[in-house]
Amino acid sequence: MLELKNIDKCFNSGTIDEKKLFENFNLKIADGEFVAIVGSNGSGKTTTLNIISGNLKPDAGSIVLDGKDISRQKNFERAKKIARVFQNPSMGTCSSMTILENMSLADNKGKKFGLTKGLNHKRQDFYKSQLELLGMGLENRMNSLAGSLSGGQRQALALIMATLQTPTLLLLDEHTAALDPKSSDIVMMLTDKVVKEKGITTLMVTHNLRHAVAYGTRTIMMHEGKAILDITGEERKNKTIDDYLKTFNEISVECGN
Repeated sequence: MLELKNIDKCFNSGTIDEKKLFENFNLKIADGEFVAIVGSNGSGKTTTLNIISGNLKPDAGSIVLDGKDISRQKNFERAKKIARVFQNPSMGTCSSMTILENMSLADNKGKKFGLTKGLNHKRQDFYKSQLELLGMGLENRMNSLAGSLSGGQRQALALIMATLQTPTLLLLDEHTAALDPKSSDIVMMLTDKVVKEKGITTLMVTHNLRHAVAYGTRTIMMHEGKAILDITGEERKNKTIDDYLKTFNEISVECGN
């Protein structure tokens, strides 16, 4: 289980641009949940991921993962259990390295490096079996440079690399936003497949309401650092895109937009 307890976060404190985003913010994510987080710009979606991953330190509060307080851990320490896929496909892979080299690098995540070779050819069959999950034929292009792949292929590779060691928690930071509509849908279907097959607890930030409705087990809508909508089960199944848009538009009117 992941739990954010009494989180406070203020940006530009003490200046004319001061903005208090989170005040006593709490969030619990159960094991195996696939949570889609939606909301307007500045609502706290990506900030939530940054606080969980350790890329951003809260002003107060704690982060607990599997019963252990990880609040004081650095982001590289948390990376042993937390994987993240970013919006830009190039951030999850190294363009000048082959698919095999990228997979080997991901396979060695968190391990100590000595004088042994980083490229383990004995693991190629395992890498191929993981790439086969994508159905893109990348398992037959192990010696191709990652930089030669399309955006969709590269993001799919980044997804497999992020989940190669089956993390405790997977953070998806608008990971389909930079792709064309067709590639976006393909990567989203692959994401759903990988998350389900590996049983990974997942938080997905997205601006795509269609994806937020179609995928996952829980949807949270954020606004000004608060979860104004948090639904699961039958209530979530009965929600349509129009329902989410209505809630979003009501918020905008209240804010004078």
